[in-house]
Amino acid sequence: MTPPRTATGPAVPKKRRSGRAGAGELLTAAVGAVPGGAARPGQQQMAEAIERSIASGEHLLVQAGTGTGKSLAYLAPALTVDGPVVVSTATLALQSQLVEHDLPRLADAVEPVLGRRPTFAVLKGRHHYLCLARLDSSVEDEPDDVLFDAPRPGNGGTKWLGEAGRLGKQVQRLRDWAEETATGDRDELDPGVDDQVWRSVSMPARECVGASRCPFGQECFAEASRARAREADIVVTNHSLLAVDMLAGRHIVPPHRLLVVDEAHELADRVSSAAQAELVPELIDRSTRRARPLLRPDVAERLTEAGDALAVGLAEAPAGRLTAGLPPALREACTLLDSATRAALEAIGDVKADDPDPVRKQQAKAVLDELSTTAQRLLEEADHDVAWVEKPDNGSRRALVVAPLSVAGTLATHLYDERTVVATSATLALGGRFDTVARALGLDAPPPAPPSPAAAALATAAAAGRAPVTPVAATEGSRAAIGTVPATEGPGWSSLDVGSPFDYARQGILYVAAHLPRPSVSGLPGPAGEELLALVEALGGRTLGLFSSRRAAQQAAELLRARTDLPVLLQGEEALPLLVRRFRQERESCLFGVMSLWQGVDVPGDACQLVVIDRLPFPRPDEPLAAARAAAVDAGGGSGFAAVSVPIAAVRLAQGVGRLIRATGDRGVVAVLDSRLETARGYGPFLRRSLPPFWYTTRPEVARGALERLAKS
Repeated sequence: MTPPRTATGPAVPKKRRSGRAGAGELLTAAVGAVPGGAARPGQQQMAEAIERSIASGEHLLVQAGTGTGKSLAYLAPALTVDGPVVVSTATLALQSQLVEHDLPRLADAVEPVLGRRPTFAVLKGRHHYLCLARLDSSVEDEPDDVLFDAPRPGNGGTKWLGEAGRLGKQVQRLRDWAEETATGDRDELDPGVDDQVWRSVSMPARECVGASRCPFGQECFAEASRARAREADIVVTNHSLLAVDMLAGRHIVPPHRLLVVDEAHELADRVSSAAQAELVPELIDRSTRRARPLLRPDVAERLTEAGDALAVGLAEAPAGRLTAGLPPALREACTLLDSATRAALEAIGDVKADDPDPVRKQQAKAVLDELSTTAQRLLEEADHDVAWVEKPDNGSRRALVVAPLSVAGTLATHLYDERTVVATSATLALGGRFDTVARALGLDAPPPAPPSPAAAALATAAAAGRAPVTPVAATEGSRAAIGTVPATEGPGWSSLDVGSPFDYARQGILYVAAHLPRPSVSGLPGPAGEELLALVEALGGRTLGLFSSRRAAQQAAELLRARTDLPVLLQGEEALPLLVRRFRQERESCLFGVMSLWQGVDVPGDACQLVVIDRLPFPRPDEPLAAARAAAVDAGGGSGFAAVSVPIAAVRLAQGVGRLIRATGDRGVVAVLDSRLETARGYGPFLRRSLPPFWYTTRPEVARGALERLAKS
């Protein structure tokens, strides 16, 4: 095929910032460009703190509640830095918001102040971009690598012909798109294509031969995106690529002085995922097919035997963490795989410039090398790693997985060197303190800090029942109101909670059903179901139900469908975006689901005025990493439950509770149907201090009365 021409062109020498404006002036210009916009106190406080950190080189943790406007609060001071600033996000939604809305608006607003328009770029992993080399060679790929990549149960490992034809049309559409696109970014392809089709035309970083040796190196979309990032003032990336960059020696993301980590409570988990590896029989099979033209038959047969041995070992092993080392069958499979992959790599040899197909050769080597490394890592059974057998409920995919026990050391070594890091989120001060998150991010925890006089006074007034009375709840004091978390600091870092512009004590109630029995069985217990029913009927719908398991969500949906006429939307019955759209539009509807709803739903206004949480979101005993980390703390003489499970529950609970108040006019009730939030003396207060300062009650008649008044308003 003829390589398409891109709009990249030669790199333009970067224009340095010509203005001397400070963060305050830039923030004022940015918020002034929004109709009716005005800087909020927390937003200003955050921008000033970041400006001080830039000047001092001190790392900063900032908790900024929903509605603070934290994006502008960190983008404005970022423009005072000479050189690229990198912003990393956890979700595609926030990444899109920054690139499509916040940054263009900011660039327009500050151009008169700076004397030039600041530039920005998005940086994603290579697999997000169309690979012209893969596209050019895909006609020669085996069908198994393109159209028969995802077996369906009962079809003998191949897709039915109609679907194969549909996927073939998608490949052709990608060829046409390649002639038009300037970026090759998958997110700009509308409509999209199936994952297995995209995999056939994209290139993971480990398989890339490099621009200098690739026949399409001069037109490479991924390389063009990196070139744009090197010339931009602000580079927006994601936690996954940031993690890969750290683990690979920091040569992917452009050199920079300031790194802003938004949604920082997600970073440690993303680094764990990046450092995780797995062995899957299907991957060994695909790797063998890809490498077979480069191997002698006997070497290829050894790879096939290793894949078969792994499949047998996984079938025999129960799902879950391997606490006593690899079972004999899995140890034998890993040994066979390590030996076979080493023999295959030796047979393939080095990738040379004069190879007839260096791209295909590098692909084969990269996958085999990764399999060999993973097998050796599993055989080592190091104390700093955790291994487990993964078997999804549907049984469609089995894997042998290994991941690091902790990534705090990795973050301490690679995250902070030669740059200032600002980590921000709405949930960083767990239990009213930053030390738990600081340790998880590789920072030494600070000594206990006394509360400020204002915070102490507010906490005293709240405990005495003198907190402001909300219009939707005329009784009870707000024990959840704890005031602003005091700024703390440790070696080379400080922290700050700038609060939220929302008046949580007036806008919402946190109701804990303390009279319910302690949850003991899986699913939704009968008393909790009756409590849920009473609350939903008092409001007449408008309920977001966040459940600890699919079984509990299904039982709740069945209960409401049997006992009410309210529309009940259940996650899994339709695509999630469609369910959320219906929930926003249908005033009396309820939306029930599991963990992906706890963070990913933003429904401001009266479409969501009741958030119900069935039980405290502690990690399940069969979550391998959490269980292993808790066991390690126990072995050291500490409490694994307190050190691992409680902080995880605190973050998840805060994220779920945060679904209720999304705008200054929102009002409603958060109902937690788990009595332990009130009755557990050890961790109950810690969890409550991790939540926004809602008006607090344990009296069901207060919660139902407030909901009935909301229904009439």
